[in-house]
Amino acid sequence: MERADESLSLRAVQARRRDRVRRLARLARQVPRHLILIAFGILFGFPMLWMLSSSLKPSQALFQYPPQILPWPITFDNYTQLFQYFPVGRFFLNSLIITTLNVTGTLVSCSMAAYSFSRLHWPGRNMVFALTLATIFLPTQVTLVPLYLIFRSFGWVDTWYPLWVPAWFGVAFYIFLLRQFFLSLPTEIEDAAKVDGAGYLRIFLSIELPLMRPALITVALFSFMSTWNDFVTPLIYIHSTDKMPLALGLQFINSTGAYVGQSFWGMLMAGAVCATLPMVILFLFLQRYFVRGIVMTGLKG
Repeated sequence: MERADESLSLRAVQARRRDRVRRLARLARQVPRHLILIAFGILFGFPMLWMLSSSLKPSQALFQYPPQILPWPITFDNYTQLFQYFPVGRFFLNSLIITTLNVTGTLVSCSMAAYSFSRLHWPGRNMVFALTLATIFLPTQVTLVPLYLIFRSFGWVDTWYPLWVPAWFGVAFYIFLLRQFFLSLPTEIEDAAKVDGAGYLRIFLSIELPLMRPALITVALFSFMSTWNDFVTPLIYIHSTDKMPLALGLQFINSTGAYVGQSFWGMLMAGAVCATLPMVILFLFLQRYFVRGIVMTGLKG
């Protein structure tokens, strides 16, 4: 009996040793991968670190050699001077309003178009969808002049309309993304709703929209980032300073800030931090939905 107990304990010890060896081997295989990811993370994150560091440095420390990565002493004078000399709050509010209108229009138009392409059956649906996808391959630079002539004929130059009205007519890539998500959803619930007498609009609002929340958040995140960072479109249409979004406002600071003193570069870095911070916060809170939406939209073609 004692020999049996000793044999069982010996086998248990050997099993624990084998498990430990397997865990160490697995860890050894993962270490190089994590080191590579950490190296790339530092490489891509260093510009943001340098931007934040430069915004917190005094003006005389911005161009010292050797460069100082971590700011010391830390000062917030660049931020106070930035808001003192330039209407950054107005720039920020303009970007927020334009982005909100753009994201709302994108979600409404693209979700309805994607629902039509995936669930409704009407003549020429596949042809229209193919034409919609073909617009993805059309460079934005090709349409700049025609769109400018159209919007100028409307009297929309130096207004916000060219910045958000086109989003209410759909974006081909987002329509495709949401259509792929619709195709991955089961049709049984929709069929049951039809039996109960629900129409297409009721099914879309009450059944489909709650199920496609991850994809909608993904599209909203993409639309927010593209609109918030858009510089070319406001540069073409916006001429008044009080109507400039933040991306164009940074260019305004870049072109006129040299006249306010030697702290110009510090103020520019502070403005860049203010422009980047909302996107960083948004991604930190929505990255779970972002990844889930990307995975689920590719389940079915």
